[in-house]
Amino acid sequence: MTTPALLPLSGRRIPTLSPGASSFPHHRATLRLSEKFILLLILSAFITLCFGAFFFLPDNSKHKRFDLGLEDVLIPHIEPGKEGRHSSGEEEESLRDKIRADHERALQEAKEKLRKSKEELRAEIQTEKTKVVEDLKKKEGPKPLPPVPMPKVVGINDGDPGDPDVKEKRDKIREMMKHAWDSYRQYGWGHNELKPIAKKGHSTNIFGNSQMGATIVDALDSLYIMGLHDEFKDGQEWIEQNLDFSVVSIPMHTRFTAHEMNTVFKVKAVQLAEKLLPAFNTPTGIPWAMVNLKSGVGRNWGWASAGSSILAEFGTLHMEFVHLTYLTGNPAYYQKVMHIRKLLAKMDRPNGLYPNYLNPRTGRWGQHHTSVGGLGDSFYEYLLKAWLMSDKTDAEARKTYDDAIEAIERHLIRKSNGGLTFIGEWKNGHLERKMGHLTCFAGGMFALGADGSPGDKAGHYLQLGAEIAHTCHESYDRTVLKLGPEAFKFDSGLEAVAVRQNEKYYILRPEVIETYWYMWRFTHDPKYRQWGWEAAQAIDKYCRVSGGFSGVKDVYSSNPTYDDVQQSFFLAETLKYLYLLFSSDELLPLESWVFNTEAHPLPVLHLDVDGFSL
Repeated sequence: MTTPALLPLSGRRIPTLSPGASSFPHHRATLRLSEKFILLLILSAFITLCFGAFFFLPDNSKHKRFDLGLEDVLIPHIEPGKEGRHSSGEEEESLRDKIRADHERALQEAKEKLRKSKEELRAEIQTEKTKVVEDLKKKEGPKPLPPVPMPKVVGINDGDPGDPDVKEKRDKIREMMKHAWDSYRQYGWGHNELKPIAKKGHSTNIFGNSQMGATIVDALDSLYIMGLHDEFKDGQEWIEQNLDFSVVSIPMHTRFTAHEMNTVFKVKAVQLAEKLLPAFNTPTGIPWAMVNLKSGVGRNWGWASAGSSILAEFGTLHMEFVHLTYLTGNPAYYQKVMHIRKLLAKMDRPNGLYPNYLNPRTGRWGQHHTSVGGLGDSFYEYLLKAWLMSDKTDAEARKTYDDAIEAIERHLIRKSNGGLTFIGEWKNGHLERKMGHLTCFAGGMFALGADGSPGDKAGHYLQLGAEIAHTCHESYDRTVLKLGPEAFKFDSGLEAVAVRQNEKYYILRPEVIETYWYMWRFTHDPKYRQWGWEAAQAIDKYCRVSGGFSGVKDVYSSNPTYDDVQQSFFLAETLKYLYLLFSSDELLPLESWVFNTEAHPLPVLHLDVDGFSL
């Protein structure tokens, strides 16, 4: 009998305890809590598909503005007068009478039940179970959604770099993507991920051994961007026919160009979102890390500081939930994430820093551990990207980001004796001079947020992004395989080098290449393409096997062993960022698109008096 799996809520990636463990969900009973937070994985992909370059819905709805609290967010189909109603005194009294009557009826039913035999009770229980199952099946059927005016998408095709040498490199990345996908298609179809050495599917225990196709969901937009349309169609058909949130506890997201397919993905996105909402049913409104999609019961990771929720999970929902509100006209999604923001704004923060743990029952911080890497990373990323996605109108998000980055720079960012800029971790009043591979995304974040920085700091933050990119490149260049370790130290005479054996592995992570791409877009310095190509060659040489691509356990060994996992984020992020690095800036221009923490592009929502447009 299969036990219903728990679906983790989202976040970037959280460090793994073991290189052989899967990224799913992403992230980790094995501590890989954000490695593919299946939630963010599927949810953002479905939303991406619903909004992204791949659909064209008729723009025939009238636009109405709906005040969601901070800024006007354009919501096309909320009927006036449906929100903000308050019961009159008579209605409240009527409600009290109804509650009393229901209470009396429940007591009478309980007395009658106690008079029945065990056999009669078992029969009634079975009848009720059958009825519940039938009702659930009816509810799970696709519900028609109101038509949503879609933005006019730009920059979703081609991106030809022009230069034949650069184009050749881009074609190589496309070939690597096809090898990874074809291997998964042949050996792991429908499973979350692939074991490329054993040539079989790999589904993590946290999902109850279910086959939820996380790699399919995660890879779809990469396939489309790279022009692999036959492969995209195969994935889209699997999702339409097999991704059923009523059967098991599941991952989420994807997209397509046909009107009818758009409807399919919209419905699936909403079905999943509705199953995630019970995770917010806590005393504080801070969601649980995981929720059982069948029962709606949530819980947190046992290792997470006395049952705390994790900053990088509950703080990495804003982009997807805002788009869900636009998609459905239902303000509940937006309200959930805005409640989190407002609660955090009221809390004291030690040294202006956000600890990684927050207890959802008490609303108090857990262990005072602050990190821009695992456990914290994507919270800061989403503050900035909430501002960008709002067409730079969400001033509160921008100020919160600026204040957080100022505290991070004051307390966590240092220069090593050798002149390398790094971001350490704050633990109970002490700075640990260690930086994780996950933290390397921050170089791109600083560059992305440079424009709009307070005062005259735009140049400063672009330079800071370049320094982080250089440090992370050094962590690659100082290994035998020219691939970066999971974490690296800056003390005892060692710089940008892993010390512990369990930090020497590389599991196909994207963060360093992500920063190279952002730095290329903002500077066009050719070294970033050079560094990206070095990484691509190393991956192809040392991680490629006949059955796909595998992580390696020791980047300092000339004869490394494989971990036998092809992570879904390798197709969704690592290869996508490499492909974009060798494409022209016209492919997914940053003026029109914002990438979520799993590299799924969502459109900027331009709001103006004339309506919604891109």
